[in-house]
Amino acid sequence: MPNHIHALIGFRNTGQSINTIVGNGKRFIAYDIIKRLQEQQNDKLLQQLQLVVEAKDRQRNKKHEVWEDSFDWKDCRTHDFIRQKLDYIHSNPCRGKWNLAASADEYEHSSARFYILGEQAGYPVSNFLELDDVDLTKPMNSAGSRPAHRASRETRLPKKIWLLSSR
Repeated sequence: MPNHIHALIGFRNTGQSINTIVGNGKRFIAYDIIKRLQEQQNDKLLQQLQLVVEAKDRQRNKKHEVWEDSFDWKDCRTHDFIRQKLDYIHSNPCRGKWNLAASADEYEHSSARFYILGEQAGYPVSNFLELDDVDLTKPMNSAGSRPAHRASRETRLPKKIWLLSSR
């Protein structure tokens, strides 16, 4: 979306707060956005992002403000709830003031193409159902390569799957 992002993300238990995890993610995404704007020589937008940096952040040598400080999150514990949120995310670019695509699978920045047509788009998408057997509340094993699995399936998902929305 032109002014916000929605993401359904499964987080491994790292002992970090959701604020730290999302803050780090937004920081690295911001670096990439600024780099791309610089490569495209989009000086007008870069200047706009410079003008909104607060004085205290300028003192810390912050040059651009890409994100608002806050974000919203929903704890996703059931398949029905996740499907409802995915439907909302997928239809968001196709309605209201945006109308960025005629259908959800046509919007290039959406996972809709994956869920509707089974095709990957510009970035890798995994089906949320793949997380059913993964206990995200436990850290990865010491080798770091294989996730800890649950002994049996449950109807509720692990606590570490969240829907994030940020501007």
